[in-house]
Amino acid sequence: MDEIVSALLSEKATSRDFMALRLPECYRGNVVRREDTSMFEGLPSRDKDPRKSLHVQEVPTPEPGPGEALVAVMASAINYNTVWSSIFEPLPTFRFLERYGRLSEQTRRHDLPYHVLGSDLAGVVLRTGPGVNRWRPGDRVVAHCLSVELESADGHDDTMLDPEQRIWGFETNFGGLAELALVKSNQLMPKPEHLTWEEAASPGLVNSTAYRQLVSRNGAQMKQGDNVLIWGASGGLGSYATQLALAGGANPICVVSSAQKAEICRSMGAEAVIDRDAESFRFWKDERTQDPKEWKRFGAHIRELTGGEDADIVFEHPGRETFGASVFVTRKGGTIVTCASTSGYLHEFDNRYLWMSLKRIIGSHFANYREAWEANRLIAKGRIHPTLSKVYSLEQAGQATYEVHANAHQGKVGVLCLAPQEGLGVRDHELRARHIDAINRFREQESRGKL
Repeated sequence: MDEIVSALLSEKATSRDFMALRLPECYRGNVVRREDTSMFEGLPSRDKDPRKSLHVQEVPTPEPGPGEALVAVMASAINYNTVWSSIFEPLPTFRFLERYGRLSEQTRRHDLPYHVLGSDLAGVVLRTGPGVNRWRPGDRVVAHCLSVELESADGHDDTMLDPEQRIWGFETNFGGLAELALVKSNQLMPKPEHLTWEEAASPGLVNSTAYRQLVSRNGAQMKQGDNVLIWGASGGLGSYATQLALAGGANPICVVSSAQKAEICRSMGAEAVIDRDAESFRFWKDERTQDPKEWKRFGAHIRELTGGEDADIVFEHPGRETFGASVFVTRKGGTIVTCASTSGYLHEFDNRYLWMSLKRIIGSHFANYREAWEANRLIAKGRIHPTLSKVYSLEQAGQATYEVHANAHQGKVGVLCLAPQEGLGVRDHELRARHIDAINRFREQESRGKL
């Protein structure tokens, strides 16, 4: 692996040099193990500890098949799907691998007693399989996490509707929290060259997800002037939604849970910010009973910040805890666009406020190929910036996942894989200089929070 790292760090290595590298028989990856799937039985979700279930171990290097690429991973990042995998909720991800393994001889390789996690990466192509023409060894890339087979007409207009659509590193094996990763070549996109490896790895899943939810014709189709209520607006998903709203001429109403997180939103340019803890909003009286009076108080607070207007769009991802309030505060004819449900999947809301006010609920999940490319293009142009706050080593991925599970983080949490240190990988220094303040914003806020 040392020879590969030397080539990765060299500015002079050519495609031929990378082709000449000998691939290792094994590599290190962060895995969950099939034998551990019952280790948290009986515990509430909040008490399940990813540090106990995530392990770094040597795994055999897979050979790229038709339409696939093997990538040397310089950096990766933590998403909430890694939390779900590590606590075996809503079910162990080995069920996904078993189902995928039954599809073909090629996919059978994914059904293993270990699952290499991770749905983000920035790195360098090492090998490509038969039929790959767009990419070659030595190309610097990031990967989006949409894995589809493209054999059904159902997915030809929107690849997210392919009946064999999966999220790489969550519903497939050989993910990005590792030294090497196996991806379909159509997951690859050019690395934004003004970013470091760890910065480039951080936007992939969340930025594309936010783009589809807010901007795409498959989502809320946000327009200039829209009031967009964004839950968790300083977090890994919400921070990109906030930036997309600002870049698109909308008015983000950022909902956060602390004064520090409120300051992050203001530093991004948001003016309307709600610190729900400071305002003591409690939407549930107990585990079974919501409090409509709190919905009304919340809606009144939104109108105070917007000059009397309700939210045109609500960007929903907490789920059970907030969904009743989201439906209530959306304007007549407005849109609630939802994904994830990190606080619970069983949503409850008063349907009178939906049907009688002609509101819409749109389900959204990651992004199709085109949406992922458009989202990455905004990053590459410096219009949207990485919201990276902390970076861990590959060995510390369990701790990084634990912090995301405990909501003890801002923005995205990165993981160095083959990159020996932070700050490497920048080639477009001119573009970086123009955007350095925005790029550094989250790291500065994280440092202030520790003082």
